Amino acid sequence: MVVSWTGGKDGCLACYGAILEGFEVTHLLNFREIQRRGSHDINPALLYAQAEALGIPLIHKDFISYEQEFKKAVRELRDSGEIIDGAVFGHIETHKNLVDRICRELGLELIMPLWQRSSGQIINDLTGLGFEVILLSVKADLLGKEWLGRKIDENFICDLKKHNPSIDPCGENGEFHTFVTNCPLFKNKINVTESEMVLRGGYWFLEISKLEAGKK
Repeated sequence: MVVSWTGGKDGCLACYGAILEGFEVTHLLNFREIQRRGSHDINPALLYAQAEALGIPLIHKDFISYEQEFKKAVRELRDSGEIIDGAVFGHIETHKNLVDRICRELGLELIMPLWQRSSGQIINDLTGLGFEVILLSVKADLLGKEWLGRKIDENFICDLKKHNPSIDPCGENGEFHTFVTNCPLFKNKINVTESEMVLRGGYWFLEISKLEAGKK
């Protein structure tokens, strides 16, 4: 089984949920759009650090068409002898038609543990289960650069509502994106040791240049 992986909280929590349900996750799949740098952009070194902490191999590819690249990656895995019979996605409210179509055409079981759950409940689950998550990018007209690196903790929803009640606690409308530095599945924490704040395309980014494995 493969997991659609961006490095953020939703994909990681979905992966955790799938493993808890007894599914065997064999690969993480990450795709980066060639034609534009978006708010999901992340240094691949961070993703490989997560894969190392999980003990699950990561496949990182550029794409023009996400759908075509996803299908190609699964077919290549199957051609190499891997048994890939399902796919896990961390989507909450969007992209259902797309992943339905991908899984149907590939004959994959579609696993979406977070689908249509409330954002508040998802954040509470993250904190309650011991996930450590930071904000990696924020929409500049909604959240200032001081939110970069902010941990999602038990005060997060309250602080977000005080700042701007229109912002979804999970960032479902693109308000922010996250990076998981620790979770129950990780063998070690990921410590950020060097970073800088960069404004690009209407988003503030925490550009992480150095990290290290830390004790849990």
